[in-house]
Amino acid sequence: MTDWQLRKTFSTTSGTVRWDRWGQDGGEPVVLLHGTPFSSFVWREVAQALARQYQVFLWDMPGYGTSEKHAGQDVSLDAQGRVFAELLERWELTEPAVVAHDFGGAVALRAHLLHKAAYRGLALVDPVALAPWGSPFFRLVGSNSEVFEQLPPALHRALVREYVRSASFAGLRPEVADRLTAPWSDDEEGQAAFYRQIAQADQRYTDEVQELYPGIELPVAVCWGAEDTWIPVSRGHELTSLIPGATLDVIPDAGHLVPLDAPAALTASLLAFLRRLS
Repeated sequence: MTDWQLRKTFSTTSGTVRWDRWGQDGGEPVVLLHGTPFSSFVWREVAQALARQYQVFLWDMPGYGTSEKHAGQDVSLDAQGRVFAELLERWELTEPAVVAHDFGGAVALRAHLLHKAAYRGLALVDPVALAPWGSPFFRLVGSNSEVFEQLPPALHRALVREYVRSASFAGLRPEVADRLTAPWSDDEEGQAAFYRQIAQADQRYTDEVQELYPGIELPVAVCWGAEDTWIPVSRGHELTSLIPGATLDVIPDAGHLVPLDAPAALTASLLAFLRRLS
């Protein structure tokens, strides 16, 4: 777990992004997008499994994980959608399969619907995609981010750790929780970045694309943790009904962090979807 690293960098309009590619050259490309407040690390087990058959691209969004974080940085959904379109062009991927979790789902949807990013297929895992969204805690922090930024480091670390742990139904091993919270806890910039990404979260960025979902023409699979307390599975049924031909796979014994709670079940679901695209 300590040797997880993204070895490559790319300069984008929102800062330097760290990324990597796993698997065999020439394999069908699959791009994995993480959510908030996470990083590509959530995909570690799923990515390793997919890389046996596919060429897997991983990246940390600007302001997340090991990518650049700085004051005044634009880490909004609008910015991340543009950055993802830039990355696909940099990678010279014209129609990859895309797998996106949480906030990453909204990023992938915006890149496709607004920035004309073309995909072979799109798998959405517990995505932030439908209004209304944002828990009471999320809205409280978003309205008072400057106050929260001034929390003593120990209190901040405890808050972040508990928040991240609440996304898991199975429970996170201490070393996994450490890895997920480290980007937000290691220094003052990490603490500021945590509240910055919440402060810039705005439902209008999904409102702009939600009405376009019935016009999506590519194959879409929706996967959802049956025990998701962040975004209930009822939203999965609603989203699936809005996208023509979309399928829904409800993953048992998994919360919002499906890639970590049930990596084997999620990988099996994703592999079945990817094979249908061949």
